[in-house]
Amino acid sequence: MTRNLTFSLLRKISMGALLLLGLSVAYKGSWAMSATPAIDSLKKEVKLLVQSKKYEQAAKAYDQLGSLYHQLYNYNKYTLDSYFNALKYYSLASDSVGYYSEHIAIGDYYTHDYFMQSSAEKYIAKARQFFERTHNMPKVIECRLGVANIAQKKDPLPKNLLADLRETARMSDQYKQPYSQAYALNLLANTYSRLKMPDSAQYFASRSLTIAKQLNVNWLISLNYFYLGLVEQFRNHSEQAIAAYEKSYKLAEAEKNVAMLRELSKHSADSYSRMGDYQQAYAASLKTLDLANQFYESEQTKSIRLQELDSQIKTLAVEKQLAEEQGQNQRFLNSVLVGVLFISIAGVAALVFLRRQQKLIARQQAVIAQQQIRQLELKSLRAMIEGQEGERSRIARDLHDGLGIQLSRIKLFVEAHQELLPLSVKEPLNQFLDEACTETRLISNDLRPYALSTFGLIPALEDLVQKLNLVNETTLVLEHYGELPPLGEEPSAMLYRVVQELLNNALKHAQAQTITIQIMTNDETALISVDDDGKGGNFSEEPSGGNGLANIKSRIAYLGGQVMWQSEEGKGTSVMISLPMQKLAKPIPSIA
Repeated sequence: MTRNLTFSLLRKISMGALLLLGLSVAYKGSWAMSATPAIDSLKKEVKLLVQSKKYEQAAKAYDQLGSLYHQLYNYNKYTLDSYFNALKYYSLASDSVGYYSEHIAIGDYYTHDYFMQSSAEKYIAKARQFFERTHNMPKVIECRLGVANIAQKKDPLPKNLLADLRETARMSDQYKQPYSQAYALNLLANTYSRLKMPDSAQYFASRSLTIAKQLNVNWLISLNYFYLGLVEQFRNHSEQAIAAYEKSYKLAEAEKNVAMLRELSKHSADSYSRMGDYQQAYAASLKTLDLANQFYESEQTKSIRLQELDSQIKTLAVEKQLAEEQGQNQRFLNSVLVGVLFISIAGVAALVFLRRQQKLIARQQAVIAQQQIRQLELKSLRAMIEGQEGERSRIARDLHDGLGIQLSRIKLFVEAHQELLPLSVKEPLNQFLDEACTETRLISNDLRPYALSTFGLIPALEDLVQKLNLVNETTLVLEHYGELPPLGEEPSAMLYRVVQELLNNALKHAQAQTITIQIMTNDETALISVDDDGKGGNFSEEPSGGNGLANIKSRIAYLGGQVMWQSEEGKGTSVMISLPMQKLAKPIPSIA
């Protein structure tokens, strides 16, 4: 139970608060920027560089200015302003490497805030496309880490995340990028924590910690101590967990990393509570609440979320300026091409006309061929249906005229010689003969319903429903609305077979309490629906399995109609059939 609680906390951290991978948030309070001498000096230098149109140097200076703001105030909008200015001047200087490197910086900065993850992913993905195309492997590794940092916060985790991180760690080692390798190992530790694999998490956190100490990267050292503390807490080693949290806390406090401090306070409170030191647990909980308020109530945090809108406007302005410059060159080229285009217009028009004629002829031929194929299909379908109905009629006659008569003769013979048979034989024999005669009549009637040929479709369906109600627990209800005109023998038999097949399917598979058949007709259309309240199924695609359903589709298509299935798990199945009355009505004989 303790392990499940710990990993539940790990899961929550990874989804929201673990936006702290070295990312810091400034404290609540006055954000009036009292510029330091270094910032003032750099601002003056940037102004001179812009005035002299040294755009590449100005972009680098803005990049340095953003880093200075971040060192002094951590997560703030002034850093983002500097980064976007750097992006602008890299673009004016036509420095593609610098331009897309700044995309990475902006994307990484947006990962500070959970609500800006989609924007972060957009900037990093754009940079990754460029660096993969130019085979700049250190930058590709940097982009892969940025994408993985976003991916490991998602729920559920992407299936290929572990493989991608392992590959990134291998590439970092291959291209001698120790900082990226330490970061990749750190992300692996977090991912294994979310997957409830503490041994692997401890292994990768320890490896990352070793490299981070060699590089003296405090935020990464702090984060690795935090993961190691979580592993110890999972193992119910609360004292070791608190010791690791305290190491992480000191580094995070020096870095002014409010997000990290908040998570450390929260988990320290949990560890103290498990140890029974409720006073310390209460104090840590109060500190967690205070730090959370500092983050969520910060005006800087709110303003940075609006920064993306402003950056999009600035980016569009830069793209507009570039488009205008390219447009000037394009206009000159267009003027040269205009003369050539005018000369070729006549030839192109002739080619287009001939091509359209060819397409028209080909389309007409395709339509004719399709119509011929359709006619052949209808002929084949008619022959098949006529063959089926003919065979049914022949079998029905054979049963009635052959087997039925023989059974009747046997029954009369047994009744005439009853006194010669013992009682123990006579009664079962009479019962068997009665059942055989009844079954023969039922089969014969099913193959060639007497009511259908004598009284029409509706009485035949009423007779079918009545017989099925006698032998099934499911209740069948037939409703019909509108006056059904006399139907042709062929469509009447087809519709009877379709409804019979649908009822058989529902009784066999639906496990329904009630099956309702509705027939609605007007002068133009006949609608037939068969609905049940059974278990339903998945009919997101038209059902095609089984000869019964295929027969239904083919018979309805032959009659020029349409059939539609709708079904949901636990809500039953509905089959709707729409047919034109012109195909169903019995033809009126002409008077000579």
